[in-house]
Amino acid sequence: MNTKIQRRKARKKRIRSKIFGTAKRPRMSVFRSNRGMNVQLIDDQNQTTLISVNHKAIDAKGTKIEQSFKLGEKIAEMAKERKINCVVFDRGGYRFHGRVKAVAEGARKGGLSF
Repeated sequence: MNTKIQRRKARKKRIRSKIFGTAKRPRMSVFRSNRGMNVQLIDDQNQTTLISVNHKAIDAKGTKIEQSFKLGEKIAEMAKERKINCVVFDRGGYRFHGRVKAVAEGARKGGLSF
């Protein structure tokens, strides 16, 4: 029987085989831990990280879901400054639920489309 981490890694590998980010439409990668979250916009063609934001970059009070929503808004704001309007969402093997969903909703509210 596989552990929870092994199952997540298998899901992540399956997802990553289907999506690909470019400079015009980067991959928005989400990493979730018990303490916080990291969100990156990645250009897979050149293998570079264009923008990176973590939970410490925002001074948000409230629940983890509220902080995740503000994190999504922050990355959308930074993407707009670099003239990035469209991204490919990579949930990183996590369910599209809770904090991961809040990041996506915050990014959509900030003006990104996926």
